[in-house]
Amino acid sequence: MKRQINTVTAEAAAQIIQNGQRVFITGNCSTPVEFFEALVARYQELRDVELIQILSIGMKEFVTPDMIEHIRVNNLFISDYMRQAVNNGTADFTPVFLSEIPSLFRSGILTPDVAVIHVSPPDEHGYCSFGVEVGVTKSAADSAQTVIAQVNPYMPRTLGDSFIHISHIDYVIEVNTPLPEVKPQPASPIQDQIAQNIAELIPDGATLQTGIGGIPDAVLRRLTNHRNLGIHTELFSDGVMEMIESGVISCRAKTLHPGKIIAGFVIGTQALYEYIDDNPIIELHPTEYVNDPFIIAQNEKMISINSAIEVDLTGQVCAGSIGTYFYSGVGGQVDFVRGASRSKGGKSIIALPSTAKKGTLSRIVPILKPGAGVTTSRNDVRYIATEYGIAELFGRTIAQRVNALVNIAHPDFREDLLEQAREHYGIGRVYALNGVN
Repeated sequence: MKRQINTVTAEAAAQIIQNGQRVFITGNCSTPVEFFEALVARYQELRDVELIQILSIGMKEFVTPDMIEHIRVNNLFISDYMRQAVNNGTADFTPVFLSEIPSLFRSGILTPDVAVIHVSPPDEHGYCSFGVEVGVTKSAADSAQTVIAQVNPYMPRTLGDSFIHISHIDYVIEVNTPLPEVKPQPASPIQDQIAQNIAELIPDGATLQTGIGGIPDAVLRRLTNHRNLGIHTELFSDGVMEMIESGVISCRAKTLHPGKIIAGFVIGTQALYEYIDDNPIIELHPTEYVNDPFIIAQNEKMISINSAIEVDLTGQVCAGSIGTYFYSGVGGQVDFVRGASRSKGGKSIIALPSTAKKGTLSRIVPILKPGAGVTTSRNDVRYIATEYGIAELFGRTIAQRVNALVNIAHPDFREDLLEQAREHYGIGRVYALNGVN
């Protein structure tokens, strides 16, 4: 006997939320905006509701000081519109590796009472696809007592471990709304030079972790003469689609899931959403699989490329805060740094411009800003890339690291960095800019 589907409006679905409940809302380009807006509209009727979210795209700032006793947002990764609220104390931030978020849901630590998801219409067998965001959403839906789903014909049907049966959905909100788009931006000359430096580290047949932004897109454009590249990544964007169509990305040389792109979520344009729809080369999986370092390491020649805000002269990487100001989160950086480092022939790369604030600040620093969080420790770091070259740090002494990192800093800051290194790390030798004396 088929279960009757409870179809409700977004406003009626928002009325389902009760005082004291913990509610997970799916994010990225899958954010269920209609439900979100309906819930926020009735916040004064609620008390002690905890709202769990990750990176959300297409939303506007909504947290106000008077919401604290009604709805409290707990961010597992900080979206740009949530930074002010997190840093002024009107919203919360829980630091966690992307690979470990599903265990928070299952363990009881952050198990949601309600999961609000965004899916494709059911197929002839009754299965809806999570579409562009499988990463943490599937695990949340599996753990929650109640599941509310926005069902949207614009949501692509992605393959992999990416389905929920309609019988496991308690309430359906029917929407017919295009997904938010994030369009590729042209790389700056500095980003393009960083990409060129990184491209020289990537062999044919490598499997890549790519992200979104100027440097990842520029790296892909620098790989047009490579062959048989593969993808195993937490997210990808339009640049990957273009490289598949050009034949550079074939995934044939992958040692894990050959012939398949493995990812957790997708951020991009409508063209990308149409491309991934029912496309058998692409599989989306939850992050406890995609971001598991032991799984990642099974890809030989695994290359991870991640960004940073600043790197100190010992190799400590800060990617989630500016001093005590919380900026984003750890995401999957450490998952992929460790997985790529343990891959046969693998490399983990941290990429950043050498300066910030129009060249007035060095991103290679003697010590991290007070309160800055260490994302990747000096023990895990392997390669640091700027527009001035690559610093290979694994197995290097502090003195050797100082020298390597000074060499890829902006020339305007190199002498000062050397002086600061002597002061902070007690390095008594004098270092030339191209080698250790």
